[in-house]
Amino acid sequence: MQRYFDESLRELLTEIRSSRNEANRAGEGARSEKRLSTSVSDNIADVSNNVVSGSVSAAVEAAERDLIRKPLSGQAVANVESLIHASKVLEKLSILPLVNEPMEAREGFEGFLLQTYYDGDRGVVAVKLYDDRSGRIGVYFDTTGYKPYFLTDIPPDKLQEIPQVVKHKGFDHVEVVEKFDLLRWQKKRVTKIVVKTPDVVKQLRDKVPRAWEANIKFHHNYIYDFGLTPGLRYRVSSGRLELVGGDVSEEAEQFIRKVFSGEDESIVETAIRWFPLFEQPPPKPRRLAVDIEVYTPFKGRVPDASAASYPIISVAFASDDGLRVVFILARPGVVGGEPREGVKEGVHIEIFDDERALILETFRLIANYPIVLTFNGDNFDFPYLYNRALKLGIPKDVIPFKPTRSYMSLKYGIHIDLYQFFSIKAIQSYAFGNAYKEFTLDAIASALLGEHKVEIESTVSDLSLLELVRYNIRDAELTLKLTSFNRDLVWKLIVLLARISRLPIEDVTRSQVSAWIKSLLYWEHRRRGYLIPSRDEIIKLKGEVKSEALIKGKKYQGAIVLDPPSGVFFRVVVLDFASLYPSIIKKWNLSYETVNPVYCPGSKIVEVPDVGHKVCMSNPGLTAQIVGLLRDYRVKIYKKKAKDKSLPEDVRAWYDTVQAAMKVYINASYGVFGASSFPLYAPPVAESVTAIGRYTIKETVKKAAELGLRVLYGDTDSLFIWNPDEEKLEELQKYVEENFGLDLEVDKVYKFVTFSGLKKNYIGAYEDGSVDVKGMVAKKRNTPEFLKKEFSEILNLLGSVNSPEEFVKVRNHIREKLRTVYTGLRELDYNLDELAIRMALNKPLDAYTKNTPQHVKAARQLARMGVQVLPGDVISFVKVKGKEGVKPVQLARLAEVDVDKYVETMKSVFEQFLAAINMSWDEVIGSSRLELFLRKNS
Repeated sequence: MQRYFDESLRELLTEIRSSRNEANRAGEGARSEKRLSTSVSDNIADVSNNVVSGSVSAAVEAAERDLIRKPLSGQAVANVESLIHASKVLEKLSILPLVNEPMEAREGFEGFLLQTYYDGDRGVVAVKLYDDRSGRIGVYFDTTGYKPYFLTDIPPDKLQEIPQVVKHKGFDHVEVVEKFDLLRWQKKRVTKIVVKTPDVVKQLRDKVPRAWEANIKFHHNYIYDFGLTPGLRYRVSSGRLELVGGDVSEEAEQFIRKVFSGEDESIVETAIRWFPLFEQPPPKPRRLAVDIEVYTPFKGRVPDASAASYPIISVAFASDDGLRVVFILARPGVVGGEPREGVKEGVHIEIFDDERALILETFRLIANYPIVLTFNGDNFDFPYLYNRALKLGIPKDVIPFKPTRSYMSLKYGIHIDLYQFFSIKAIQSYAFGNAYKEFTLDAIASALLGEHKVEIESTVSDLSLLELVRYNIRDAELTLKLTSFNRDLVWKLIVLLARISRLPIEDVTRSQVSAWIKSLLYWEHRRRGYLIPSRDEIIKLKGEVKSEALIKGKKYQGAIVLDPPSGVFFRVVVLDFASLYPSIIKKWNLSYETVNPVYCPGSKIVEVPDVGHKVCMSNPGLTAQIVGLLRDYRVKIYKKKAKDKSLPEDVRAWYDTVQAAMKVYINASYGVFGASSFPLYAPPVAESVTAIGRYTIKETVKKAAELGLRVLYGDTDSLFIWNPDEEKLEELQKYVEENFGLDLEVDKVYKFVTFSGLKKNYIGAYEDGSVDVKGMVAKKRNTPEFLKKEFSEILNLLGSVNSPEEFVKVRNHIREKLRTVYTGLRELDYNLDELAIRMALNKPLDAYTKNTPQHVKAARQLARMGVQVLPGDVISFVKVKGKEGVKPVQLARLAEVDVDKYVETMKSVFEQFLAAINMSWDEVIGSSRLELFLRKNS
């Protein structure tokens, strides 16, 4: 069967090339490609005399008339029946326009706001709107005359004395506007310097002594000044964007007022205004996942996307409307492969003998979906496609990409790079509970979907055609599933994050949580007419921190962590202060303008315990309002709605996503004010949060002791209590609620916990046998694979323990197991893959300047051998003897392995764990050393 497939393919390509030569001689253009379509459900070995026409519809000919290729006109291709048939799916694709510019959103157009950007050709802000009725993107081009600007305190007449500003060719005009200065609690008249293009702001802002709001992106400014909310529905009305469905019913308003009763009226009004953000259902645009594979002559080399020197050999597509297509480039000497080798039914294959045609068909598909998904598409797939197309002479006009300074956007749709999204720390930790440790497609898909990439032993260049199809389509399907699993959880989460942050979709998926919080705060400043302060003036007016950091590199003292004991404790209840820091921010009214205020109306001031910062309680602080609103919305409304069985399942799923999005925000809210990179950097605010947190924990521990409860350990917002009396627990919870206004909840119940005696370092086992591991070295990313495996097996042993007696037996079993591992390591019974340490590169190699981690050393060795390594690549290396101390697995030999280093690693991995079960390292290896000695001398 394989022979027939290969012979048929060779015969077909020969006939295609012959047809192309005839077409070229006849002057019919340069399009000589004949695409071959197949469904793997068919028997590709059958051969008959059926033919497939190379002609395409008149619509396609019209769309491609000026391009570099022309369709074959009725050329017959014989002798392949099932391999070459006119797939209905692909017939539909062929009538899609190759160039799909979004239609202009004119008067009456209605759609969900997905993206804003600056259109340099028109010199205006453009807004991409998704029309869910037609399934198309429309673009609204601003007609209000809105221009870039920044603010200064120099009066207009004095500004005339600065020719570098007023004589600049990009200068437009000045206006005098009134703002409210929160820092000084007074109205302020400022001069608005309006310019012609966004780049002029950067050129002029340093020409004045003081500038405000001069570091905000133009298309973000547009959102803030017009009060827009990405992710909501808008209509073009009288030349402007008008919110659709933003009204709050009387019944809903009464409900919100009841939930927020007792709050300041400004907080209640904001809560009502925010309600549509969480209630309006999200748009459901079609999504297309794209993944490319590129030929490389060297194993381990990732082709350089900027050079694009090698051909694209495969492109896979998977969409949520059921499309599964792979475009394959036929290459000399590459066999077809086994026809049903794991390739799913319904996957349609097109084989091209011309790379340029393959790329054009790829562009056709990309240009016709509103949402396009990739995994690392910013750094590789789309730059490679873009540069390869240019290299092959494809005109820019038909390339669907729109490169920006930091990522690859699209002319028509929206590009979401899921590598960028899942690399956001807040998404990793708060949205998905650190379920994945590495930012690779395989690691994330494994953690969230329970699925893996196809494993291959060679490079993609060496795969047969169908092996390549199987490998490529799996990557595309995994990328799509990462947005569609659990009822489109990730897509809904993205929409909600855009709504809350007021950032466009392409921006919010590529920004850390600090940018989200900054954007929301800026939006609220503009809505209320507040002047956005500069970082320097906040520090100048608010002062610095007053506590001394206990951790090197930190600016102030952080959370309290109690010293744990060593040993094993059965039945441990973990109490958690629900949303501790967000609750503190709200209750203590913490915000950059309220802490150490220049002026406090009514002089209603309280002092923060331990650090002595003063807080104005007279008016709700902006940060306290926002964080408090999100916390209360989550706890009082959406956590309950997500569990309300009377609601339809899809509605509950939406509300669960709503509360998850809020959790991401509120958990990250406090830290940004202590980060020097944050524009509203206010160290006293962050320091006050942790100081109040420490005070709360200390007082709660004191009360627990008074009640006869034994607190074993405490960390930030949790307390570990050994075998507590239920009534005493309830009494402690009541005390916390009455004295601090906080909820102290039972978070976990362990059947036992083993403490090593070190902070943030313990193992807790549940009744079902599952195990929590905190801080143990074996769970770190830089642990060799064989030690991870052994540690995992030991955890399974621990999970089976149900009594102190069983614990003693398992302890002895663990000792013998570790002795076996130690002996095997000394005798090098492990292979290189088992000894390998796998770590991902988080940035380009040349960005590692301050220090050089081990995996970076190994990566640089690969680079010196001509292997390209990129951010996101997982580097596998082993510890070896010699100056560098490490080698990538590809370059290492087992004889080079430094056994002593691995023994030290094994010791560091298990020493903390051994302390927790009252066992020493010497106790493990003592008899092992004797056994090794006797073996060598026998």
